[in-house]
Amino acid sequence: MKQPSGRRRKTRAPRRPARRHLVGLTAVLVVASLVVAYLTLSGNDSTAPTGSAKDKAPQRSGRQAAEEPEWDGKVKVIGDGSTSYTGPQKNRYEPKRLKPGQKPPQFVVFSWDGALQGDDGLFAHFRETAKQHDARMTFFLTGIYLVPKTKRHLYEPPQHPAGSAAISFPTDEHIRTTLHELSAAWKEGHEIGTHFNGHFCGDKGGGDWSVDEWRSEIDQFYGFVKKWKTNTGFTDLDPLPFDVEKEVTGGRAPCLEGQANLLKAAKDYGWRYDASSAGDFQIWPVEKDGIWDFPLQMLPYEGGKYQGLSMDFNFLYNQSDGETDGDPAMYPRWQQETVQTYMAGFNRVYYGSRAPLFIGNHFEEWNGGIYMKAVEEVIKRVCTKKDVECVSFKELADWMDVQDPAVLQRLRNLDPAQSPDWSTVVK
Repeated sequence: MKQPSGRRRKTRAPRRPARRHLVGLTAVLVVASLVVAYLTLSGNDSTAPTGSAKDKAPQRSGRQAAEEPEWDGKVKVIGDGSTSYTGPQKNRYEPKRLKPGQKPPQFVVFSWDGALQGDDGLFAHFRETAKQHDARMTFFLTGIYLVPKTKRHLYEPPQHPAGSAAISFPTDEHIRTTLHELSAAWKEGHEIGTHFNGHFCGDKGGGDWSVDEWRSEIDQFYGFVKKWKTNTGFTDLDPLPFDVEKEVTGGRAPCLEGQANLLKAAKDYGWRYDASSAGDFQIWPVEKDGIWDFPLQMLPYEGGKYQGLSMDFNFLYNQSDGETDGDPAMYPRWQQETVQTYMAGFNRVYYGSRAPLFIGNHFEEWNGGIYMKAVEEVIKRVCTKKDVECVSFKELADWMDVQDPAVLQRLRNLDPAQSPDWSTVVK
């Protein structure tokens, strides 16, 4: 596999310092995607951007977080009417404690960074795909995707000038369509998480931010969602059907940078999990500072010759050197390689330890849309299998919370491909 060169690509990617991860041979793919990552491909001026505190009442921004009110059947509009409380979310997976000797479900989490409904309609398309295959997913919203270009000055990113971002601000029409998709997704049982705001990576990016700077980034994310009506001036749209401060309880940092300080900040908001670490093998998750750590994972690539990170950009980097429009003659082969890698990772744990499988994506038509086609094929193959639950990160956190800690520890000791006598693990 190729080492990232750090050179500028024709997509005007800023130069990135190479990072090392202690995963041996697998480092080549980890470095590839998430140092350059989505920033590489969205950092342009186009008009169409593509692309545990569980048991305690958490403190949020120095104040006690409100408990979810008892549902009386009446919609409660919040603030300027951008959000609302419409009762507990429906269509959720019900977590149950494993019984002695019971094999765990095979959880698969499909997640999407950015969560913009662009001209390609991919957000709506994958909502429909999920509906057809009884899947729920996590959509990580980028906060500035609800901020008009004319109001970009409202964003004050850490260590950068006000109004700046490494990705494009959306068109008004994309704000409208994204709001529609967010509402529909939540009503269907999907999770809305955060991809934060400006997608800054590398120098002065999330890896350089202090705890207070991460708090600022989080507070601004909440603010953009809570005040989209004020900021856009749209008066003809219904409020989002959820209270964003209760709904958003986890996220994924751009380029997977800065998790240490992010976790310290996230505890102030009562977050349940974080999906900002990379390069872990397929093992059962652990908690970091009381927050579930749900990393992207290393999957068998090219028949197990390498291990590749479970995100679409990694395939792009290694198949077409990070270019979004590689050789069309190679598209069928690259798509097949992507599907085979995802399925190899799935089969390793489905017939083995049953550790959750995490797959990360972007709503992008890179290399002719082959990565979207690949992940759709995987959804169709795996979400219909016996004992498989395609869930959101929040639903997985719910399930992890109700398990016996001793059982979870024994699960973590399993090799990914190890199919044990479950009576000795779950007891």
